[in-house]
Amino acid sequence: MNVKITSRKFRAKDSLKDYINKEVRHLEKFYDEILDVNVIMSFTHLKDSIKSVEMVVQIPGKTLSATVSSDDFRKAVKSAVDKIERQLKSHKTKRKAKARA
Repeated sequence: MNVKITSRKFRAKDSLKDYINKEVRHLEKFYDEILDVNVIMSFTHLKDSIKSVEMVVQIPGKTLSATVSSDDFRKAVKSAVDKIERQLKSHKTKRKAKARA
């Protein structure tokens, strides 16, 4: 699995990158055939600073994505991983049901 981390409008610290890698590696438990994961983080300066995380996961024959905004990057990453996890479980269940039929 290739993990690519992109940060827009700011420079991500190594500790944040390590956290993202750890969380993304957690997805391998649910689906073994993950090819690529692109994590795009952006920072918007408004009254409240908004931190957005977009996660795009490539699996054979399908692309899964999740976008989350939060006040903290770690919260946003965790929420995006949870969304992708649900999508992977759903895809795996549908694939197994199709194979049984």
